[in-house]
Amino acid sequence: MPRFDLPLAELTTYRPDVREPADFDEFWTATVRDARAAGGEVILDRIESPLRTVEVYDVTFPGFAGEPVKAWLLLPTADAGPLPAVVEFNGYGGGRGLPHERLAWSAAGFAHLFMDTRGQGSMWGGGGATPDPHGSGPAASGFMTRGIDSPESYYYRRVFTDAVRAVDAVRGLDRVDASKVAVAGGSQGGGIAIAAGALAGDVAAVLADVPFLCHFERAVGLTDRDPYQEVVRYLSVHRHAGERVFETLSYVDGVNFAARISASTLFSVALHDLTCPPSTVYAAFNRIPARDKEIRVYEANDHEGGGPYQWDEQVRFVRERFG
Repeated sequence: MPRFDLPLAELTTYRPDVREPADFDEFWTATVRDARAAGGEVILDRIESPLRTVEVYDVTFPGFAGEPVKAWLLLPTADAGPLPAVVEFNGYGGGRGLPHERLAWSAAGFAHLFMDTRGQGSMWGGGGATPDPHGSGPAASGFMTRGIDSPESYYYRRVFTDAVRAVDAVRGLDRVDASKVAVAGGSQGGGIAIAAGALAGDVAAVLADVPFLCHFERAVGLTDRDPYQEVVRYLSVHRHAGERVFETLSYVDGVNFAARISASTLFSVALHDLTCPPSTVYAAFNRIPARDKEIRVYEANDHEGGGPYQWDEQVRFVRERFG
């Protein structure tokens, strides 16, 4: 497949004007404040597992509006802590799956919380366990247009708030060093990590691998792949809703969150990526004001990006910064 986006030399300086609501900060400050005020208990249930080098906990923590969100917590048995931690978010359509599917971070000596994505978990993988108890107006199949009539009702408002509360939950654990918490994810998980890195406060590192949910107005017109294509299908029916839709999406655009990241940040991008086009990834990366930011470029890859090679890069990156 030939490259379809801007040349790499142009990508490295690509800083488009992206729609940003005047009340962006106020909207998210109030959303996170209200979620924290809703309270709720973090519940850890240690489960029996065939795994011998990690302790496995079935976690329930309060997310958006205090609603219960599930996660897996894996802790290396050989280390009493306090441990550096990674809070990881999943790709589109997947759930938290089973504990043995996500052993790498705990095997590397980190506390690892893997968050379920509310309402998802039935497209691939081992399934999810967190409902999204909110109704929606008319929507295209998938999650991209659920509640898209307004930023208050939009699906990703709830998901991003869950992510912030996941970081809060991990910071409160006795065996975690609260000053050494990274957020991570690929594709949708990368987009969630960017938002959490901006909203959770004092996150130590952001690891966003081929991130989704960035620069919507370019992505929706550039690629014919889902999930961005869900927005196209919605607009093909709701023919006069474009302004309202893109206004809502501007409240969850990774470019706007990236401009508010102060943590050390590692991105990756794949130059043949038709799912999350390279220019949308660079639009976010180039907006990060933090000096300590790096991006790994995979020139011949589609949305799989660097795969296991990128995880190696992430481990080295956080170890260098966590000490």
